[in-house]
Amino acid sequence: MHVHVNAATSADGKLASRERSQLRISGPEDFDRVDAIRAESDAVAVGVGTVLADDPSLTVKDEDRVADREGDGRPSHPARVVFDSRGRTPTDAALLDDAATTYVLVAEAAPEGRREAFASAGAEVVVAGSDRVDPSAGLDALADRGIDRLLVEGGGELIFSLFEAGLVDELTVYVGATVVGGRDAPTLADGEGFVEGFPELSLDGVERLDDGVLLRWAVDGRPADE
Repeated sequence: MHVHVNAATSADGKLASRERSQLRISGPEDFDRVDAIRAESDAVAVGVGTVLADDPSLTVKDEDRVADREGDGRPSHPARVVFDSRGRTPTDAALLDDAATTYVLVAEAAPEGRREAFASAGAEVVVAGSDRVDPSAGLDALADRGIDRLLVEGGGELIFSLFEAGLVDELTVYVGATVVGGRDAPTLADGEGFVEGFPELSLDGVERLDDGVLLRWAVDGRPADE
C-alpha cells in the first residue's frame, strides 16, 4: 500500500489553533490540488480528532473528477477511513453518509455499543489492536479490502503514529502565510515524538501555491508517486 500524508500548516508548523478549531490555511489552488489527490486515491483517512474538530466529508468536489472515477469503473468517491480507538465518532458525522464506503477502525477496548452504532449508521467497523488502533494491523485490514493508495489528511496524532510504524511513503505539506503560535496548538506530527530513529525525508519538489509553498518529500529515499 502506498501511504501519502498530506497536510496544511501555518508558517510555524501548526495544523490548528490551541483551541483546535478549524483553521483556513490553504487557498483555492491548494484545495484543488488536494481534491485531485483524493480523486486518485482508493481511500482518505483521518483521525477521530479531525472528525470532532472539522466534521469533514472527505469526498471529491470536482464533478469532472467524479465522472472520471465513474468512467474508470471506480466508486464516485474514495472510501473514508477514521482511526478511532475508543469509538468517539458521532453517528451523524458527515463521513458517515452514504456518499462513499466508510471504515471506522477501532480497538478492542471500544464499547460494543459504539461499534453497533457505527454499523447501524452504515459504516464497516474494523477492529485492529487491543487498547489503541494498531496502524500496521489497520492498514493490513484496509489492503485486504482492496485499498492500495491511501491518502492521510490528519491530524497530528495519526500522522505521528504512521511515521512511528514506518508506514509513510510520501509527505506533502502546504505551508501557509500565517503564524498561529501556542505551545498547545497541534502540529504536523504530535504523539510522543521521536528522540532517536528520526524518519529521513528526501526533498522531491517545491512549488509556490496561493500565498504559500508546497513541499514534497519522499520517505526513506523512496520516490514520491503523486
